[in-house]
Amino acid sequence: MPDQVRIDLTVDAGARALDRLSVEGAAPSLRATDDLEDFDDAAFRALQMRLADMWPGMTLRTVESMDRAILVVSSITADIPALEQVLAAYEERYLFLVLALARSPRTHVVYVTSVPMLRRLVDYYLSMQPGDHSDLYKRLTVISIGDHSHLPLTNKILERPRVMARMRQIAHEHEHALLLPFMTTRNEAELALALDVPLYGTHPALVHLGTKTGSRSVFAAAGVPFAPGVDGVRTAQEVADAITALRHDHPGTRRFVVKIDDGVGGLGNALVEPGLLSPITADDVVRLLHPEDQGFSPADFLASLAVTGGVVEVWLDGLEVQSPSVQLRASPLRQVEVLSTHDQLLGGPNGQTFLGCEFPARDEFIGVLTRHGRAIGRELARRGVVGRFAVDFVMVRRDDGWHAYAIEINLRNGGTTHPALTLLGLTDGKYDEDSGLFLADDGPRYYVASDHVEHPEYRQLTPDDVLDLIRDSDIAWDPVTQVGVALHMVSAVAVAGRVGATAIGRTREEARDLFDRTAHMLDTAVGLA
Repeated sequence: MPDQVRIDLTVDAGARALDRLSVEGAAPSLRATDDLEDFDDAAFRALQMRLADMWPGMTLRTVESMDRAILVVSSITADIPALEQVLAAYEERYLFLVLALARSPRTHVVYVTSVPMLRRLVDYYLSMQPGDHSDLYKRLTVISIGDHSHLPLTNKILERPRVMARMRQIAHEHEHALLLPFMTTRNEAELALALDVPLYGTHPALVHLGTKTGSRSVFAAAGVPFAPGVDGVRTAQEVADAITALRHDHPGTRRFVVKIDDGVGGLGNALVEPGLLSPITADDVVRLLHPEDQGFSPADFLASLAVTGGVVEVWLDGLEVQSPSVQLRASPLRQVEVLSTHDQLLGGPNGQTFLGCEFPARDEFIGVLTRHGRAIGRELARRGVVGRFAVDFVMVRRDDGWHAYAIEINLRNGGTTHPALTLLGLTDGKYDEDSGLFLADDGPRYYVASDHVEHPEYRQLTPDDVLDLIRDSDIAWDPVTQVGVALHMVSAVAVAGRVGATAIGRTREEARDLFDRTAHMLDTAVGLA
């Protein structure tokens, strides 16, 4: 692991320099899979019908007359060795939702975590809103399971009837209630049924549309360009055969990427770089396979590939390559909204690990991202997808200009969700799709956000230390100017030397400067500056 692992956002001719990180119209039909065979599909569909009436209140801000409860369960169901150490902090990543208490006076938030959460973290978020906060605590319930295991949070809740009874009681005291998960699996749907609370997410039968294979099928149906590749690979030999076939259709390609179907944040990818080696064999694949997650050996990666399947794609290259994304949501009435565009900040051994994002995307990307995103969104809505999702792209500049390729669909909250909603919760502005800007009363707002402001030396700090530092700094969020830094994942600092930050400015340059100063603040505190 390198001595220093954090993002450096020094601007050089518009480019970002990053340190490498080690680390049909009808309702959906159930797939014939074992885990959905006995699922109560009819009951879940009936429950989800309530979403149509609730849809106007599906934001941090809602009409004052709407009486609602938001049940936040930020549970991650994924086998990602690189995240095990900080899973508890990821469960806290959506604490910005307590801002809904100030924005919506008839909202009650129930926030559930695996382990006890520092009370001061909640105080910190509420302090970013002006005014008296005494009433807000009456409308906030924090539930800690007290279970340090690596089981997903949703599983822990399902094992505890008294916790579910408490959540259900609060939910049913309000006219409307909503279960807000990080991602949707059968377990989240089962929890929604147990609580009798609709789920802000898609039907578990449609989760496959967010896999690498499923994404490619949606791109094809939507008529959006996507990377050349081969679907349905599970073995080293099938990877070798796929590379041979892709070489035939795309002569001169020397690098390929293998993607596990349900990989997250680029950590389910692996680079294969056979160069001019031909033919390529299964043994060559094993020897040349470089997983993005360094906790995976080639054998580990291939074992996961055998279970879930995946795809092989050509490595897209050109004079310049960028990785933007577009965030959208689909309503129960199949309406599609574009919520934001971002330039993704990537690192890792092969440059495929998601580290953070800048909002908005580069000016020349916003139009094509919005157009292709809407086409993909309409196709997903037609198939019955509901809720927030994002689509990742690769933009390749060649002699004739920029070319866009859709890469994957994330049917879940992700690394671009919480900064976008943090901005919405902290300001009085709104996203303008025509310009691609977020417009506050006094002009646009930009941000840089990351979960990876990190250095091994930061582990000498405690969460209280970090909150003290931001409180006493000149970069803390200012509710008057609506400029500054909002931290998240603070509890990861002592275990992983890592915190998250959303730096919001009136210009791109101001946002980048605030982000850089966040790292400098921490560097100074531990003697690195």
